[in-house]
Amino acid sequence: MDDFKEFDSFVTSNIKKLGQSEECKRLSKEWLSATGANNYSFNFQWMGMPVLQQPVDLIALQEIIWNIKPDLIVETGVARGGSVIFYASLLEMMGIDGDVIGIDIDIRPHNFARIMQHPMKKRITLLEGSSTSDRIVEKVKAVAAHKERVLIIFDSNHTHEHVLQELNLYTPFVTKGSYCIVFDTIIEDLAKENDYSDRPWGKGNNPKTAVWEFLKNNSNFEIDKNLEDKLQTTICSDGYLKRIS
Repeated sequence: MDDFKEFDSFVTSNIKKLGQSEECKRLSKEWLSATGANNYSFNFQWMGMPVLQQPVDLIALQEIIWNIKPDLIVETGVARGGSVIFYASLLEMMGIDGDVIGIDIDIRPHNFARIMQHPMKKRITLLEGSSTSDRIVEKVKAVAAHKERVLIIFDSNHTHEHVLQELNLYTPFVTKGSYCIVFDTIIEDLAKENDYSDRPWGKGNNPKTAVWEFLKNNSNFEIDKNLEDKLQTTICSDGYLKRIS
């Protein structure tokens, strides 16, 4: 066995061992609860823009983009713009002729301006409006129709109803072998530890419950548990959905 295959074999067994460790799962949950309560994910930037994500999930996204090589990445929820810059820069660095669509119900003028002034702007299209509106969905559909490999990411309104609508509307655009990634599924797991009383979502009403409901009637997708075992401190538990057929 050559060195690369030997190392890959070690990593595979190591991820399996991590996935079976209840201690690692317990500590990961405690860490996510404590850091989430202190807005840990707000601390990071990508190419000068606040990215508002857990670093481990960004690494996972990089691996997925490298392996899938999508020519279209769609994200609902733009916030301060760091994530769309992240996706665009990965496409640029990897030499992938692809585009990024960012959708948000309210793209604030100062955020829009910073994104459009960024060196990665050439790959980015911003759409303002509800991700579940007919107008926005039709615009994405028109672009996706001319693409070969489509990756979808949800990170907007985290209620069960909204995320389930997004899943039903956008997963038909996801190509076989690619992913639909649902962020903040961790809300279901941390609802007892973290206070969501000021938000419209919480225990039993969040992205993870929407994923569970969606999968009851959609056998084209499966949860990539291997990624979750690898990352441990992901905020997308049960949220990495791979299209298998």
